[in-house]
Order: sequence, then structure tokens, then C-alpha cells
Amino acid sequence: MKVTSYYSPVPKMESPSNNDWRKLTAVVYRKPRDSKIFGSVEFDVTELEAFVNERRRDGLKITLTHIFLLAFARGLKDAAPEINCYVRRGSIIQRNSVDVSLTVLIKGGQLSSVKVVGAENLTLQALSTQLQTGIQQLRKGQDAHFERAKNLLVRLPWPLRQWVADLVKRLTIDWGISLPFLGVSPDSFGSFVLSNLGSIGLDVGYPSLAPFSNVSMVVIQGGVTLKPVVVDGQIVPRRMITFSAALDHRVVDAAQIGRLFNYVRRVLKKPELLM
Repeated sequence: MKVTSYYSPVPKMESPSNNDWRKLTAVVYRKPRDSKIFGSVEFDVTELEAFVNERRRDGLKITLTHIFLLAFARGLKDAAPEINCYVRRGSIIQRNSVDVSLTVLIKGGQLSSVKVVGAENLTLQALSTQLQTGIQQLRKGQDAHFERAKNLLVRLPWPLRQWVADLVKRLTIDWGISLPFLGVSPDSFGSFVLSNLGSIGLDVGYPSLAPFSNVSMVVIQGGVTLKPVVVDGQIVPRRMITFSAALDHRVVDAAQIGRLFNYVRRVLKKPELLM
């Protein structure tokens, strides 16, 4: 009897490029084992987009990201200040300001971040100016926090790269020691990280808590989509956006994050408060 085989070998895939980001993540991430809180919420930004467009016509260079960055920063100050802290040597350290790391795209399609210090006290105009300056410097290869440490790690051979990454994390995150010659400290990334994945075409994102940071949460801004929504008993088209968050359960619980997101929801109805 002749047997016909329908087996077709899977073609060998080429390995992805071993770029700087892959070299870095390979030594800073481990298999997940710690407790985290994950959540997401949808916001109606129909009127908010109209507000942003009106301000842009007036010459104010802002986007939805500016609005949400300030709303979350002020929420940490006014609604849920308990979240604005980190763990150092088993103790809770309260921050004196709300500092935000905003993820941005730089040359080569790689990601870096701009740190906004004291974001809770900024206006939209001040935030716009500060971000424009920071992003310009970053794209010129200047003033990128954590860049010195990253550049050192990615140039080290394996396994020395792993050992140095573990040592830096132990000194800064676990023991709370600053390493100014590397540009890293226990609070290098500030209170939280905000990343706009909608800008690269994703409607929803699910973040991770980077083990080399002491942020209490990572917030992901998705893309804006047109959806049918019930308003006053009627189904109408509305512009909706999804925000997802990963939170450090050591310092955040559900009640606190509920207060924060409810605060943000209220601010979005009166964005002129951020001016």
C-alpha cells in the first residue's frame, strides 16, 4: 500500500535582530511571579478631541496624551496620593512630586522616554513646551535618563551583561542607592510611566511593570475608535479610547485606583481646568 504523506516541514524562521532593546530586556526581565493588579477603562473623548482641536487652532501644540498625562498627574496629587510612593529596603517612600516618564519613539523605531518632573503643577502650555524640548533633545541623543546605563549594558558580552544588570538593580531598586555616573537612581522613572501605543496602531495594550524601575503603575493609552454608545437612552456614535494599567500591588489597591480613574473621568469633562 502506498502511503501519501501530507507533512510539510515548517520553514526555518530567521532570528529577530539582536538590537539594543532586546539585549536590555533579556537581562532585566524574569519569569513573572509577583502579584500585580491589571485593569482597563474606556473614556469618551468626543468632546475632548474637539477641545484639543480648538486649542491647536489657537496655537497650543497639544494632543490627547498631554491631557491624560496632566489628568493622571493631578489625580495622584489630589485623589490618590498614596499611590505616589515606592518601596525602598522594605519601607514605603512617599514622593514629594508627581514625576512622569512618557515613552516616545526615537530614530530607528526604538523607544525611549522623557521625564516630566513636577507634572502635577504644570499647565497644558508649560507641559507642551517641556515635552517639545525634551523630545528634541532625546532625538538628538541628548538628555535621555537611563541611557548611559542602557548603553553600558548592551555593549557588555554575555554573561557579564546579566551580572552587571543584576548588580545595578540590586543597588538601585533593592537597596536604594543612586549611581549618578550611570544616570540611575531608585526613582529614575518617577511616579508612573505613560505610553501611547495608539500612536503605533494598537487600540488596546497590556503593560508590564519594569523590574528596573520603582514606578507604582504603567499606563497604556490605546487608539481612538468610533463605537456605538448608549447616551441618554439612545445609541449614538462616539469617539472612545481605552486605557490599560499594570499596578504594583505592594503600594496600590483597588480602592485607590478607583479614586484615581474617577478623578480622571471628572477632569476630562472639564479639560479647561488643565489650562
